[in-house]
Amino acid sequence: METKLPQSVLFCCDHNAVRSPMAEGLMKKLYGHGCYVQSAGVHNDLEIDGFAVAVCAEMGIELSRHRSRSFEEMQQWGDDLSAFDLVVALSPASQRQALEFTRFFHLDVEYWPIMDPTDFGETREAKLIAYRQARDQISKRMIARFGQPTISD
Repeated sequence: METKLPQSVLFCCDHNAVRSPMAEGLMKKLYGHGCYVQSAGVHNDLEIDGFAVAVCAEMGIELSRHRSRSFEEMQQWGDDLSAFDLVVALSPASQRQALEFTRFFHLDVEYWPIMDPTDFGETREAKLIAYRQARDQISKRMIARFGQPTISD
């Protein structure tokens, strides 16, 4: 896979509450300020998920102040989707939405099929395991796509 770090990346998922905020936080942690990173969702009807906050905190990533936002809200706030070099969709619905919003622009949209951890686990520990798996899937895809992290602990 390609290893060049783009100048800007938008990660997206269904609600901007679990996968895309985790991806945004991971990208910032692994690659620092070498790339402008944001996240959005098809909807912004949920707050940041506590399990996502917990599993990212295990890696020193702060997500508790994340505010969920939709594609439409991004545009209302003046974030131009055409300004991003790459949009990474982490769910089928967000891929469809990203392709719809970017059909008039020349930018890349990639789909990374990351499991939705909210559908798994009955106990707190089982849920944490599922969220860690999603976080680790994102991290592995990120490293495969963008190369070894440029920031160390």
